[in-house]
Amino acid sequence: MRTPAAAIALALCLAGAAPALAQTVVRYEPKPAELKYTFGIAPPVARLKRGDILDTRTVDCFGNAIQKPGDTLDKVKGDNPLTGPFFIEGAEPGDTLVVKILELTVDSNQGVGALAPGFGALNTTSYTPMLHAPVPEKIWFYPIDRARNEATFRALDSTFTTQIPLHPFLGCLGVAPALESRSSVTPAEHGGNMDAPEASAGNTAYFPVTVRGALLALGDGHAQMGDGEIAGTAIEVPMHARLSVDVLKGQKIGWPRFENAREIMALGAYRPLDDALRIAFTELIAWIHTETGLSELDAYQLLSQVGKIHVTEMVDPNYVIIASVDKKYLPPRKTGKPW
Repeated sequence: MRTPAAAIALALCLAGAAPALAQTVVRYEPKPAELKYTFGIAPPVARLKRGDILDTRTVDCFGNAIQKPGDTLDKVKGDNPLTGPFFIEGAEPGDTLVVKILELTVDSNQGVGALAPGFGALNTTSYTPMLHAPVPEKIWFYPIDRARNEATFRALDSTFTTQIPLHPFLGCLGVAPALESRSSVTPAEHGGNMDAPEASAGNTAYFPVTVRGALLALGDGHAQMGDGEIAGTAIEVPMHARLSVDVLKGQKIGWPRFENAREIMALGAYRPLDDALRIAFTELIAWIHTETGLSELDAYQLLSQVGKIHVTEMVDPNYVIIASVDKKYLPPRKTGKPW
């Protein structure tokens, strides 16, 4: 459903975007039968033009199947159901898709966390087999106070509780990869299950376009998550999302990127973790070099002093690291446009 966005006064100040794009709100309510479990070629559920605003919802990583004590993971039909894909008109291979995250709202009064056999950073898995027994299945429910913007952790084996401030973000956000489909559990060059808190309101994400229309999909809402997502889940929630889209024509990138008013950030996803770090910093160096003309070796040395890394998760088939730098340390852009 497409409706005029005249009531929404949003200036899309995206690098390389056209100065005045027509804005339309495209509202889409996902139906259970339309949810996807892979990033890849699939019939689009809606089409977006450059400058359009997508208003939609996502279910949690369990498909909203875990609702009360006594529910088990056997009720879950598949991991990380995705809303989409959305066909972005004008997006062609070799372009960059720009996704500005305007608003994310937790769409529930509770979140869910779990331990699952064969999953987690401190658990025996198919990648790291051990002789000891797997961690048992356990489920935690997190009451959410949206007025106070916090969730409550309640221990299962004692009476301990503590409040946790919320930072809503999309655990899954990405496009169709080239030549294949990828599980909604796997992060890679297309984005996917990045589990990156950087995919939050106020930030802009960039994705390499490798298929016509890009085929944007999203899901796996998180109310909050610690670095590494070490137990395998965040505070898992359904989400109401508002995103705007644009396309940087003829501008090719290799991996997802994020940007806000203060920082630029580049993502690497692979195993082992040190290779994910190498990808992230190589991409960040290339971004700095392309935008500013600073040599790659100068950028390398600069990042050795002021670069930062964030391990977003080390539980999925690929691990994820995001490398970032504060824009105040960077030269002006060659175009003359401000960072």
